[in-house]
Amino acid sequence: MSAKTAETTQAAPKMRKDMTKWEWTRRQMVVNKVGYLMVAPYFLVFLTFTVAPVILSLLLSFTSFNMLETPKILFFENYVRLFLDDDIFLIAIKNTFIFAVMTGPVSYLLCLMFAWFINELTPKIRSLVTLIFYAPSISGQVYLIWTVMFSSDSYGYANGILMDLGIINSPILWFQDTDYIMPLVILVALWTSLGTSFLSFIAGFQVVDKSYYEAAAVDGIRNRWQELWYVTLPVMKNQMMFAAIMSITGSFGFGGVVTALCGFPSPDYCAWTLMHHLEDYGGARWEVGYASAIATLLFLMMIGANMLVNRMLAKVGK
Repeated sequence: MSAKTAETTQAAPKMRKDMTKWEWTRRQMVVNKVGYLMVAPYFLVFLTFTVAPVILSLLLSFTSFNMLETPKILFFENYVRLFLDDDIFLIAIKNTFIFAVMTGPVSYLLCLMFAWFINELTPKIRSLVTLIFYAPSISGQVYLIWTVMFSSDSYGYANGILMDLGIINSPILWFQDTDYIMPLVILVALWTSLGTSFLSFIAGFQVVDKSYYEAAAVDGIRNRWQELWYVTLPVMKNQMMFAAIMSITGSFGFGGVVTALCGFPSPDYCAWTLMHHLEDYGGARWEVGYASAIATLLFLMMIGANMLVNRMLAKVGK
């Protein structure tokens, strides 16, 4: 090592230590200007179509706005109205939590288990089975199957089978009866939930180095469950986090299934969710300020669920 190189190496830490954070940031931006330039288009799109709408929605939630007149500031009046003067909102938040609890964690675990089992198959069979499991989530007419199966007349498969067995005497109005709507739409949601989260788990299992299992066996791992917990899942935490975010978004954004099967609104609001409430006030009544308050609360619920999932995933493998 030359004297000049040694001097530079010794001076570098001192220069960084003496610099302010702004000076160091500016220097790094100059050095990595090509990278920042390449990231700039995505950053601008993300800022324009994701960050800005969230901030705008938060600001509008404190106003009365109908898209035509100038927003009128109401401060917290929309939030007070939501919790104290809107009975349908209370029904919506209750149903949203039910859907989130039933479809989020259950869907997440189903995706993990199915991906784990499918990963053990040969490559050709694995590709075929993955397509079969993933197909319901991308089919645009997936609800037709359930509509035919649980048709309200005697031609529906469920009613026909039950009547042939003598269990019922007359057709059941499956998607009009409040006793059956919630269980059925949850079942349909779980059936269609093997989507992006499922594919991320499949990809995660593929990146685990086989040598890890050999080392784990030497260290005392004796069965597949221990391999999964102590070896596989810690390696694929990134895929697990991505799948968790997708499951949270899908469970709290649950509403399209109910609308397709039960109409808008569902009978007696028995399956009315925050997404329906948001669509009602934002798209039908044009009470944009009130709808923004609903959207803000939904966003905060998703953030809270995401923080909870982060804490739980941090314990994986420990």
